[in-house]
Amino acid sequence: MPELIKPTTSLHAAWLAARDDWGRGVYQDGAGLRPGDEVDDPAGFATWVQGLLRQEDPAVPPAAGWVHCSYRWIAEGGDVLGSIALRHELNDNLLEAGGHIGYGVRPAARRRGLASWALGEMLGEAHRLGLERVLVVCREANTASARTIERHGGQLEDVRDTEAGRMKRYWIALPR
Repeated sequence: MPELIKPTTSLHAAWLAARDDWGRGVYQDGAGLRPGDEVDDPAGFATWVQGLLRQEDPAVPPAAGWVHCSYRWIAEGGDVLGSIALRHELNDNLLEAGGHIGYGVRPAARRRGLASWALGEMLGEAHRLGLERVLVVCREANTASARTIERHGGQLEDVRDTEAGRMKRYWIALPR
């Protein structure tokens, strides 16, 4: 049974295996990995994990141009299967092409419903944060992600060209 967990250094080897399944240097939606992050050695990985956890803390101001964000790993039996991120608010860039929630499932774990399950869990977290609706976006060609968003009530607002490519933008209303 999968679970959403906060990033932890105890899963360093499992996280590296997931990263290598994606491919080194490949962008992973929802992971919070940025160019220059050193994750291969334990010390660098620990620094990166602590940075992810700090981004969730409302007492710590976010870096310029960033917003508070809750990162979770989709984990099962000691394996990291994917990541999901909940941005607590939208800035101009997120409103255009990033949205409140981004997620990714490693190639070897796809087609199991993990993205849909994780999105449902994070919608609950968004509700607990007091959000009334969330923006979730996906590339226009990513039909699997579009179906996942639509299954959770996503209403297509538009499709637009962005710096990140052609994106479908969906709003999901949360229970009051």
